[in-house]
Order: sequence, then structure tokens, then C-alpha cells
Amino acid sequence: MAFFIGRDREVRRAYGLDEVAIVPGNITIDPEDVDTSVQLCGHTFQIPLIASAMDGVVSPKMAIALSRLKGLGVLNLDGVFTRYENPEEQLQRIVEAEDKDATALIQRIYQEPIKEELIARRVREIKEAGAVCAVSSIPANAPRNIKIAREAGADIYVIQATVVTTKHYSKKHGCVDLEKICKESGMPVIIGNCVTYAIALQLMEIGASGILVGVGPGAACTSRQVLGLGVPQITATIDCAAARDYYFKKTGRYVPVITDGGLVNGGDICKSFVAGADAVMFGSGFAKAVEAPGKGYHWGMAMPHMYLPRGSRIYVGTTGTIQEILLGPAKTDDGTQNLVGALRTCMGNVGAFNLKELQLAQLIIAPGIKTEGKVYQKAQRVGMGR
Repeated sequence: MAFFIGRDREVRRAYGLDEVAIVPGNITIDPEDVDTSVQLCGHTFQIPLIASAMDGVVSPKMAIALSRLKGLGVLNLDGVFTRYENPEEQLQRIVEAEDKDATALIQRIYQEPIKEELIARRVREIKEAGAVCAVSSIPANAPRNIKIAREAGADIYVIQATVVTTKHYSKKHGCVDLEKICKESGMPVIIGNCVTYAIALQLMEIGASGILVGVGPGAACTSRQVLGLGVPQITATIDCAAARDYYFKKTGRYVPVITDGGLVNGGDICKSFVAGADAVMFGSGFAKAVEAPGKGYHWGMAMPHMYLPRGSRIYVGTTGTIQEILLGPAKTDDGTQNLVGALRTCMGNVGAFNLKELQLAQLIIAPGIKTEGKVYQKAQRVGMGR
């Protein structure tokens, strides 16, 4: 439904994760009987939660650990792991730095050039452990990095920027041909981020094997505050999922939609799937893992197109093992652990045997979902985080 916010100025209402709720189904299913697997780029993952390509979230060791749990972590090829022989030393410097010094320190650390031999070495580290290897870079670095990653044995390549389109104009810099990369890559390419039906459809038409959805909601992203850009995640996911369904009907090729950013707890994850996501990507939840390279902190990639200080870090609170965060048992009551268990329980309560059926569940507009009847819950700090 469209609204007018002034004379002849028509706008569309969009909805975020905190504004909707999932309606219980007409039947219920034992959570142990549901299937949470997702088909992505020729691989089957039992855990449809992808760890973001952030230096403080995914290291080669973290990617291997996630793969062993039948999940997926994406390694950032633009970060410290491809700039330094011993990236752990640099990460520890960032973790131990005073807040007032952190941004300047990260800027100095990221001035070190990316080394091609380290790109290949990190990929081989993951592959030699028998893990699925997914790696990521900004569009400008993709033509070079994708060739190195492919030759080293990478399975999936992610091209990611704050906003991606198929048509980019610049008098000073050349244009990255995303369609050519998809056709000549020799491996599946996931592209993001986008938030509209039109761009999602265009990315599918040029050969993307997956679409990342989300501009502005991420814990390490300030696009909405700094640039005024973004679309709330529920509306963005629904629109891009509609493009996926249209494209599938038109071509017979199914391109998964991955909601990326703004996800804090199990409820957010479940709502994203009901909105149409095939998988979700997030960083702050995985950054809490004791196995994560950031040890409680995470920071974004060095993106030259962002009008932000490079690498601002964010403390993400209570930690846990990857096992606890994904599969439990939960040691917190705020919905940030046993995320797959939460997803299974939600699927059971709406009567969905698999994720495709979960996409058919009903959403309602519910702006009071986080506050209605929560007076005593807030007073006791139960289910609200600590």
C-alpha cells in the first residue's frame, strides 16, 4: 500500500524484523522431524546459517569448524588473513587496543598489501581439512582473486559490497563486469548486497548463483545513519524472494536468496525464512563464538567505497562455543544460542516440514511484539539478554 507524506510525494511502507510476527500453523510437528537443510551452490548444508566474511568472525579454522557441523563460513580475502603470514597477531592487537586507538590501528594494519600467495594458502588450508571453502571480496578485487581462489580449490565465491548493481558508471575507474565474472569464473558466484525486486532479478539474469539481501541493518554497518540508504529486512527479503520465484518460473533455475544483516536472535532468523529467505548470513552471532578469531569483537571488511572509518569494531557480548550457539544447549535465555533448535521449534509450531514450507507460513504486522505484556519480563531481565 502506498502513502503520501506530502504533496504528490508517494512512498511505500516497509517493514523490519521487529515489526512482524509469525502466526502458528494449523498443525504442529515434532521439531526432531523437520528438515533444516538448504541446497546452495551445489552443496547441501544442514545448518542454513552462514557466517559473514568478516575478519573477526571467520578464519580458516572457523570455516573448517563450521563445515564439520554442516554449516558454512565465508573467508574475507580482502582482510588480514591474506595480508599477513600470522594474522592472529594483528587480530590480537586490535582486540587489546583501547577504544580511542582502535580505528587508527585497524587503518594501519589494513594498509599492508594483499598477497596472492596467501589467498591460495588460506583456501588450501580449508580444503585440505575436507571443508567446503567459500571466500569473498569486494567487486574491484574479484577479477584477480577469483582466479587464484579457483585454482587453489575454492568451492564458492562471494562478491559483496554495500550496494551492488549490474550497471555502474565511473569516469575515473573502470567498471567490473559481473556478468563476465559469473560466466568465466568456473565456480558458483554469490552476489550482494541488494534490497529490491529489480536488482535481485538483474543479478539472477547475469548468472549469480545466490543473492545477498540487506542494506543498512547489519551490526557493523552504518549506511542508514551515514548515507540514509536501506530497506527494512522483512520487506527487502519478500521483494527479492518474489524476484527469485519469478525467475524460477521463467527459466527453471532456482537462485537462493540469503538474508544478510540485522539478525540478532532465533526469532529474527525464523522471521527471515518466513519472509522468503533460503538461508541467512550474520556476523555478530558467530563473533560470540570462543572459536571466532575476534574473541568477542567483529569488524567489517575494508571497503573503499564506504564513507566510514575502516574497521570500526563492536563488542558483541556473551560468548559461547559454536556448538552452543548453533545447536545448544543454550546457556542464555535471550535467543542468541541454540539457533538451529529455535528454527526447528518454530518450524514445528507452524507445521513446516522443511524450509520451503516455512516460507509459506503467515506473517502479521505486530509492532507491539517486543513490548506487549513484557513488564515483568523486563523487570526480571528474562529473555532480554543480560
